[in-house]
Amino acid sequence: MASHDISFKIPQKFILSKDVEFEVKSNGAKLGTLLISQGNVEWIPANKSVNKRRISWEKFAALMEAEGKITRIKKA
Repeated sequence: MASHDISFKIPQKFILSKDVEFEVKSNGAKLGTLLISQGNVEWIPANKSVNKRRISWEKFAALMEAEGKITRIKKA
């Protein structure tokens, strides 16, 4: 099973147009960077692509409903 590492950066000042960045690694190799903002979710692949993938929150919710693995929520 792959080992995943996540690191993130939160902007020092709260600015609505600024993304929260998550760097995602699998077994030490970078998979890409996830950008989360008020308006959408974006993915920048690790292959130094100049293009990123953008999806709206509505489409992200639909994607997770259709493709996401179902797991139980742990109660605190």
